[in-house]
Amino acid sequence: MKTNKVLLAALIAAGVVGCGGDDDPPAAVTPETPAAGKIAEGTTVTFALMETTDLHSNVLSYNYYALAEDTSLGMERTATLIAGARAENPNNVLLDDGDVIQGTLLADLQAVTKPIPCTDTLAVHKAMNALKYDGGGFGNHEFNYGLPFLSQVTNTDLNIPGVTKPAGTCGAPSFPLVLTNVTGVASGKPIFQPYAVLPRDFSATAPDGSKVNVKLNIGIMSFVPPQILEWDQKNLAGKVAVSGAKEAAQQYLPELRSKGADVVVALSHGGIDPSPYSPKMENQSYHLAGTGIDALLVGHSHLIFPKGKETGAAALDPSLAALPASANVDAINGFVNGVPTVMAQSWGRRLGIIKMTMVYQGGKWVTQPAKTTVESRGFKYTDGTTLVKADPAIASLVATEHAATIAYAKEPLGVTTDFEMSSYFSLAGDVTAIELVNQAQIDYVKNFIATTTDTTLAGFKNIPVISCSAPFKAGRNGPSDFTDVAPGASAAAPVGLQIRNPGDLYLYSNNNLQAVKIKGSDLKAWLEASAKQFGQIDPAKTTEQDLVPSYGTIYNYDVFYAENNALTYQIDVTKPAGSRIVNLTYQGKPVADGDDFIVATNDYRAGGGGNVPGIDGSKTIIKSPDANQTVVSNYLQKIGKSGGGKVTLAANGAARSWSFAKVKTAGPVILRSAPGHLAIAQVNGIAVVTAEGGLDASGFAKYAIDLSK
Repeated sequence: MKTNKVLLAALIAAGVVGCGGDDDPPAAVTPETPAAGKIAEGTTVTFALMETTDLHSNVLSYNYYALAEDTSLGMERTATLIAGARAENPNNVLLDDGDVIQGTLLADLQAVTKPIPCTDTLAVHKAMNALKYDGGGFGNHEFNYGLPFLSQVTNTDLNIPGVTKPAGTCGAPSFPLVLTNVTGVASGKPIFQPYAVLPRDFSATAPDGSKVNVKLNIGIMSFVPPQILEWDQKNLAGKVAVSGAKEAAQQYLPELRSKGADVVVALSHGGIDPSPYSPKMENQSYHLAGTGIDALLVGHSHLIFPKGKETGAAALDPSLAALPASANVDAINGFVNGVPTVMAQSWGRRLGIIKMTMVYQGGKWVTQPAKTTVESRGFKYTDGTTLVKADPAIASLVATEHAATIAYAKEPLGVTTDFEMSSYFSLAGDVTAIELVNQAQIDYVKNFIATTTDTTLAGFKNIPVISCSAPFKAGRNGPSDFTDVAPGASAAAPVGLQIRNPGDLYLYSNNNLQAVKIKGSDLKAWLEASAKQFGQIDPAKTTEQDLVPSYGTIYNYDVFYAENNALTYQIDVTKPAGSRIVNLTYQGKPVADGDDFIVATNDYRAGGGGNVPGIDGSKTIIKSPDANQTVVSNYLQKIGKSGGGKVTLAANGAARSWSFAKVKTAGPVILRSAPGHLAIAQVNGIAVVTAEGGLDASGFAKYAIDLSK
């Protein structure tokens, strides 16, 4: 006997029957759409807000610096996460939180080396268009290549004098981009639309259990750190202004609501900092949670929030785990001041999913926090072991660009090396990936001062020039994120350095070289700021202690160097931050507070990036038009032409300017780094690294550190 089809349809609508098993399956039931203003009280709708952030043009699971596959990253795998989440949540919206267009050799090729024409679309935007993003925001790195390029690749007239978009329609994202807190200085108006309302038809459940279609208007806003004015001063000075995120949100929220936004989502390119609010603070997301928004998608910090739900998920980053209870941050369930919040790490390695439930009450949609879940889903989310597969459609889209980037990466520099330049143990004293950068920066600044016609620099010729650089690739983005420039295979058949190698040694192609004139007191304060990277080690503690609890701010760990290793210092990690630098000497003499130095650095640091005391742009004496990465590349080629064509360990990688103050600890001290590289520490004489241990939940190896050596 056949089942009554009317009864079966009713059961399906009520959610009682999942699948038909009869030989005569029922026809699909089309939900009704209530007339405007006729949505029944108590109707509920559940939908997913999906987030990517800090993609940095990692379209494929590939490392162009190593010329090797890297299955821990890439949008081609994020695509699989997106497909899975959409299957689970038919009601969904996919959004991006910025830092899209910069970050890989692919990005540099398309923006700088061989800029794409207006008729073309950036490879990363091709992938995003194919994945049908619903909207996107901006990050600080969107401004790295300048406003004209940004205008072109977004097909937007920014209404800024001197910034002209190419005629015609340029290749661009096919979804709306919004930017809420940046205005043009001349116009006083937003350079992009400050918000957008995304009308979406979603399936909902009426109080009687029947399915109905409802229209939900999702409003989006986007916020970038005010520090873009410092970090990209050369591109933005006098052209744009940045307001605080909180003020901008409060300005536009009423407009968004008046235009029918039922849900307001903040795309905040800033981390979670519960410090007292300032419009100038870098990580303002925490304070957006109190402005009346309904959901918060955050980025910039490259962290995971909330804690991963997969089996064996890594522990929370200490910067999040240490937040006080009074901050009202739930890093397990994903709420900040009661607002559902997610951060999907970086490089496409995770997909943020806020599954929200709302109920129609009093003529409006009201969020149900108890029925809202938050997840930062990684590539191994199913069981903690199985890696999601790449979506082959993404690779097909960018095959031409991928091949061109590999060819570009392989272009020779005309110089070889006899040692491996790596950052695996930069936090233990290895300078093989840092010394050459510092040498290049010193060489540039000394030549600049010696040859300049600028009379203001004439009196600086006898001041010592020193340099600092950070190991930018030293674990911030996981165990595959380390610099590793291989040596030549043999004297007879060396593997020459290539275009890709300077980018491995100095990651940020947007940084320009600058120099600051400081005193010895400034130098010590600068070194103390760098030494904050280390945890405070208790010599009496018998349980395991992590020498570097977080790599989240590794770009602020500056290593200083002077020619002939004339500058040396020690770091006492048993002391609290701010009082760790001991035995600071220059040419064998203690550095006095009044001693003068010129420091070669980058525009980010010279302008105040990293909050080094006293380094705020006021001490800058040289603003070079040349990128630090270019300075390194040119220096390598200079060695190739006049230095015998070889970079050597003795001349370019063995001058360890710093070491730890020796101390005996009762218990184990560990340093997390990529597994399988103990031999590098041993070959380079990094004696404090004594053994390699097991892996942590993130895939880092735990190396034993003996601070008494």
